[in-house]
Amino acid sequence: MSSTVDLAKLHIDDFTPHQHAGFEMQAADRVVDLKLAKVEPAGNSGRPGGAFSLLFVGPKGAWLPQAIYPVRHPALGVIEIFLVPIGPLGDGNGYQAIFT
Repeated sequence: MSSTVDLAKLHIDDFTPHQHAGFEMQAADRVVDLKLAKVEPAGNSGRPGGAFSLLFVGPKGAWLPQAIYPVRHPALGVIEIFLVPIGPLGDGNGYQAIFT
């Protein structure tokens, strides 16, 4: 059994070294390969470590609905992230997560 990461403890610096790295999102019926396309600060929300956003690119095709998905990375573990489809990004489907 793998434990999930505490979202409150995540900081933008946890993701910056993994920009352009591969992540795996567990959808209801399959695993979807994602690439972390962009890591950006998102202002001062009062959140410890500051607010930030992550942009992921998934494969072209049917969009996954906005929802909380388990996202796995070898160094970061499993993170339950609320992902929102944002439209085409690069050569695939874009998904955004915002930590505030």
